[in-house]
Amino acid sequence: MAETADKNSDLVIIKKYANRRLYNTRSSSYITLDDLAVMVREDVDFQVLDAKTGNDITHSILTQIIMEEEANGEHMLPVSFLRQLIGMYGNSMQAMMPPYLEAAMVNFETNQSKLQDAFKSSMGTNALTRMAETNMAMFQAATQAFMPGAAEQPAPAAAPKAGNDSGRDDIDSLRAQMAEMQRKLDQIDD
Repeated sequence: MAETADKNSDLVIIKKYANRRLYNTRSSSYITLDDLAVMVREDVDFQVLDAKTGNDITHSILTQIIMEEEANGEHMLPVSFLRQLIGMYGNSMQAMMPPYLEAAMVNFETNQSKLQDAFKSSMGTNALTRMAETNMAMFQAATQAFMPGAAEQPAPAAAPKAGNDSGRDDIDSLRAQMAEMQRKLDQIDD
């Protein structure tokens, strides 16, 4: 068991003592099941060993983390799934379940990654430009609502657009509008 730790220096060894305490040998500190759950989410590879026997008990500890997560938060595992899973124990298909479940999770993660990539690509420059235009329109509407005379005054002359300088033009326009608003506010205070 300890040979595995020597082969993989990234592997963190956790020892579980009879008093149910977990000891992280890398950080030389006692940890909780919640700490192990965080390590899983951070993709830290660890192995839990029984401190007395040296047996690998990682599987049972991970199962215990799932049980606690299910008991304390939103249920991720539907009752029907749990019933089917329990029904598979002792079934002739039991040996096929671990690789099937692993493949299903890999497939799920791949699809999740593709979905995130698709979302990111759809939020490209066009979406950002639309959001900027919407924000500008909202700002102009607010300006007109608080300063009715501002709508009647001509907008400052804009520099001719060159290439993709529309973002700079928008910023210059906003600056001019803000300067005009400040001028009007200064007049009100006088």
